[in-house]
Order: sequence, then C-alpha cells, then structure tokens
Amino acid sequence: MLKRQNPSTPEHSKGLAADGGALSMSHNDSRSFFNLSQLVLSAGQIKPSPALKHSKITYFEVEIVDVQSKKQICIVDKVPPSSTLLDVKHKFHKACPQWYPSRVGLQLERNGPFLKDSVSIQSLAVSSIITLYFTDLGQQVGWTTFFLTEYTGPLLIYLLFYIRLSTIYDQVESRKNFRHPVVHLACFCHCLHYIRHLLETLFVHKFSEGHTPLKNMIKGCAFYWGFTSWIAYYINHPRYTPPSFGHKQVSYAALAFLICEAGNHFINVALAHQTNSGNRTCFPSPTYNPFTWLFLLVSCPNYTYEAGSWISFTVMTQTLPVGIFAFLMVIQMSLWAQKKHKLYLKRFYPEVRRKAAMIPIIF
Repeated sequence: MLKRQNPSTPEHSKGLAADGGALSMSHNDSRSFFNLSQLVLSAGQIKPSPALKHSKITYFEVEIVDVQSKKQICIVDKVPPSSTLLDVKHKFHKACPQWYPSRVGLQLERNGPFLKDSVSIQSLAVSSIITLYFTDLGQQVGWTTFFLTEYTGPLLIYLLFYIRLSTIYDQVESRKNFRHPVVHLACFCHCLHYIRHLLETLFVHKFSEGHTPLKNMIKGCAFYWGFTSWIAYYINHPRYTPPSFGHKQVSYAALAFLICEAGNHFINVALAHQTNSGNRTCFPSPTYNPFTWLFLLVSCPNYTYEAGSWISFTVMTQTLPVGIFAFLMVIQMSLWAQKKHKLYLKRFYPEVRRKAAMIPIIF
C-alpha cells in the first residue's frame, strides 16, 4: 500500500521555509523602502519654489471740493483703505499748506455734518473715488487751552479789583470805609470756584484731541471776563452795602455755595472715572458719596450744582450784577442739560426716562 506523504516532512518544510524566506525578504524590503521614504519626508520635502504672487491693494482717490463754489480744490490720490480722515487732512495740508488739519472741515454731503477725524476712509467709499466737501473752520485752539484761558481771566481780574487799585477806586475813600467780612468771603468763594475749574481742567477732565474755533474762545472770554469785572467792581467798591439780613444770610448762602462746589467736583470726578474706565454702557449711578445721589433725580447734576453755586453767591453778596450773571448761567446750562439729556435718552432710555435734565420737575 502506498502511504500518504506527510506534509511535515523535512523536504516539505524546507520548501515552505524557502518560500517563507522569500516572502519575508520581500516584506523587509518594502518596510525598508517605507522607512527610507519617511526619513526623506521628515528631512523636508523637496518642493518647487512657489510662484510670486503680486498682492493687489485697492487705493482710493479723495476728491476735495469747495462747499460754496463746488469747484475742485485738489485730489488726494493713493489713499490706503486703512487710512482715516485725519490722514487725508494731513495729505491735503501737504498739497495746500495754507489749510492746517485742525481748521479743515470735511463733509460727505454739502449740508451734512462734519466727519470726525477717526472715521475710516473705507467706510465712506462707494467706489474708488470719494468726494468730500471742504469748509474752512477758521483758526482753531485746543479744548484745554480754551478752558484754561477762559477760567484764568476771572481769577486774576477779581483779585485786581479786590486789592483796590488806585486806577479803579479812589484811595482816600478806600482807606476810610471799613470792609465788611462778606467782601473777603466773596473773594474767597469766587477764587475757589475758578481754581476748582482750573484744577479739574488739568487733572480731572479728559478732552478729546478735537479743536474749537478761536472766535468761540474770544466770545467765551468776553462773557466771563466782562461779567467778572462788573461783579468785582460792585462787591469790592468802598461804598458796597452788605446783605439786608446780615450774618445769617451770608452764612447760610456761603454754606450752600460750598456744598454746591463740593457736589460739582464729585460729580465731575464720577463722570471722569466712568470715561477712564471705559464703562459707557450704563448711566452713571450714585455711589456711597452723598453728593452723587443727585443722579437719582437728574441726568446732569453737574449743571444743577453749578447753577446752585451762582444762586448762592447771589444771595450771599446781594448784588444786581451777580444776579444777572446767575440768571444767564441758569438759562445757558439748562440748554446744555437738555441737549445732553436727549443724548442720554438715546443711549440709556430705561434708566434716564424718569429723570429730569437739570432741575427736577421744572426742566
């Protein structure tokens, strides 16, 4: 009988081993090739140098036209999209040196508002050519210079009348007449008021980089300086008569004046703190300081305290010039308060809608 050959014979094992060895060798070769490829890739692929692409930046041309004659003044070309209106004003100044950037007013429409310097040119563009209307704003001054000049004058002018210069008053009459204590108190309160304004201008208020026409500063100085001369002349006159109700009238009015001055200062500090912290999303709220509790009733308590200061000063000195000045100041500040109150209503309607502008119920 023939025996079936056992597959596990040495010859068969050798054949399998030979075949397996061939297979393992081919497998090892493929793994070696794979490892070599990975090594080449890890060392860095050989890439063709990319073709240079020329970035295409769209520049704008700004045509500046006179608002009155509608004639073209100049064209500011090659204005990048990231430029602001202030950059355009500087380029316009280079083309027309007589127009300084601070006195250049630019409008998108002839009867439209003046554009702010921070406005982006790209936000104004409808096409590659932008037309802006030019208005000469006149000689400009900074806001800090404006207020320092306006407030320094009354401080110095009042002191000149207080020392009773010989060119203003008769010296013989000045030596004979005794000065009532209210004259000295009025000088102290008046100087305190304007010194507070000067210090707040320097250290509290944060003005924008904007400017105001020089003629506005001249008008403001004429108003404040002129009324200060009239007020100081009467209060420091040798024939000045004290208030009718004497010491009580002076004391209570002086106390009210000092309270209003303190309240005005703390309100200005609170408003400045809100601006510096960047928290402009909510209306200023009262703090632990009782002088700020007026925010519960009015939206512009700084004007309320300012009006209270001049009304108190009128009662304390009992002079007609101070009364007229206080009356005009109340009217002016009520107009400012109404204007600011309307802005507050747009931004903080739920919080401001039940408040008055400056004086509860009346305004």
